[in-house]
Amino acid sequence: MKKNIAFLFLIYSILANANARMPLVFSDGMVLQRNKAIPVWGWADANEKIAVHFNKQTKTIKADKNGKWMIRLDSEKAGGPFELTITGKNKIVIKDILVGEVWICSGQSNMEFQMYKTLNSEKEISDSNYPMIRHFGVAQYLSGSPKEDLKAGKWAVCSKETVRDFTAVGYFFAKKLYTELKIPIGIINTSWGGTCVETWTSRQAFEKSDEFKGMIADVPLLNMDSISKLYAKTMRERVEKIQGTEVSAANEITYKELGFNDSGWSELNVPGLWENQPLGDLDGVVWMRKTIALSAEDIKNGTLSLSKIDDEDITYVNGIEVGRNTIWDAKRVYTVPANILKEGANSISVRIVDNSGGGGIYGESSDLKLTLGNKTIPLEGKWKYKVIVVKTALSPNSYPSLLYNAMVNPLVPYAFQGVLWYQGEANVGRANQYKKAFPLMITDWRTKWNQGDFPFYFVQLSTFNEFNGNSKNGSKWAELREAQTQTLQLPNTGMAVTTDIGNAKDIHPTNKQDVGKRLAAIALHNVYGKKTIYSGPTYKSLEIKGNQIILTFDNIGSGLSTSDNGKNLKGFEIAGADKVFHSAEAIIKSNKLIVFSKNVLKPIAIHYGWADDASEANLCNEEQFPASPFRTDDWEMITATEKYKF
Repeated sequence: MKKNIAFLFLIYSILANANARMPLVFSDGMVLQRNKAIPVWGWADANEKIAVHFNKQTKTIKADKNGKWMIRLDSEKAGGPFELTITGKNKIVIKDILVGEVWICSGQSNMEFQMYKTLNSEKEISDSNYPMIRHFGVAQYLSGSPKEDLKAGKWAVCSKETVRDFTAVGYFFAKKLYTELKIPIGIINTSWGGTCVETWTSRQAFEKSDEFKGMIADVPLLNMDSISKLYAKTMRERVEKIQGTEVSAANEITYKELGFNDSGWSELNVPGLWENQPLGDLDGVVWMRKTIALSAEDIKNGTLSLSKIDDEDITYVNGIEVGRNTIWDAKRVYTVPANILKEGANSISVRIVDNSGGGGIYGESSDLKLTLGNKTIPLEGKWKYKVIVVKTALSPNSYPSLLYNAMVNPLVPYAFQGVLWYQGEANVGRANQYKKAFPLMITDWRTKWNQGDFPFYFVQLSTFNEFNGNSKNGSKWAELREAQTQTLQLPNTGMAVTTDIGNAKDIHPTNKQDVGKRLAAIALHNVYGKKTIYSGPTYKSLEIKGNQIILTFDNIGSGLSTSDNGKNLKGFEIAGADKVFHSAEAIIKSNKLIVFSKNVLKPIAIHYGWADDASEANLCNEEQFPASPFRTDDWEMITATEKYKF
């Protein structure tokens, strides 16, 4: 009996191995790129003969010794639906295939941002029956080496039942293209929130880069289990070195008590995500404490406001729980009964669980306070902290190339028109190095696909007041925007400026409609021959005349203007040789700008929109495309020496 079972299992294995199979991206409802050769590939037995039939084409090929095969169908015009038939020892039929325009959508959370979260989502979803628009969602996954196929993924036909989880930016881009072109549009969404550009770049690209080859030489070639163990060990050792104490939860029951002695704990600045502080990229459990002094008159019912906490918290005052929440971007506002408070020292203790991404107490300083009647006690500043658990699971940012390997490489060499990219928030701390890292990734993808310098259009970082950055303190967000602008030096690139449609208090602005439309405007002009304005003013040159600087711009459209239709231009600053910037007046004259300030008699440099929160800046063209923030100096910035470390 056992021999029979073994024999049957052997026969089943042989038959299973004989079946030709296709990558997951080749499945019912797919969209193929028009007017280009169409790569079709898959796996079969070694030397197995494969026949591929599509529309009026039939081509054959023999699998190589490893069972891999690929053919290139001749280009097709837009149309469908068609069937794709692959015949080897078995037969595969893929149905409901359209031919049209295919765009890859990638990046971090603002590209991942789903339709159900967007502005006026109910209205948008109810008006989304566009069967000619198709969305392929790539399942999130990590890999230490390049994968041949995706973990999971499927095509969805756009409708009000399916659009809920589409990438909102990609959908609004596709909707605009379909409205103008009236042909099928496919969007392949491969994105992951909180990820840095280095995880989307291949190892081979780093090895050929002078900037990164030293870094990548230290990254071991290991399987995921080995990488996970190494990561856990390295992370724990790093955290213990930073905080100066062991990572242990042994005594955490005492951490909420008023009398606990936290003098040996290290400190974090609050509000502020700890990933942007020396503690760095940590997922785990952290206790944070702050002690405040109250008078007898203060003892009354109060309200504790802790802004936002990423991801989960349990909050105690003098050892008594006053609230808990598990929503990472929800404001924490907890009631504190008078009988909990004491004259003299009082402790606020917060147990924070961070599952991924940032971590810690963040948001607006004004939302961080204890309110007692008419008295407000600010809680910003230094807080004590202790890490008690380091989560050992790998994150996409644990090592370079993890997402390229698992979520990009399996898509190569699928034919498409171009890429839409929305990422950079996770790289603001290394904005200067992004000037090399971002072009490296773009060039890497173009090399891998071998489809030439295909269109690569990206979204410039929106407005978000993460660090209160400005010309005086330095602005990491402004520096990252500058790095994105400089990436336009690569051929066939485009950038959608969005500082006017962001939210200074929310890193995920909900207006994704205009983001998609601005990207579509670039594509319609550059790719599809629609001769319309697609960009706002971009800085070109300056001329110094006495106490004034005259600025000239490219991409002025029908002329320079302001977004609020007023005559008062905002967002300009001017500096002399002392490098101290002062708010400046700016006047439009003959489509140039005259910039000056009574505080700077001998100006040499201009900043425009140089801040984390650049929402005040209002220069645009008559077509209402906003100007990109810029600076005219080359003085060293605050991220100049920051380098990528895994």
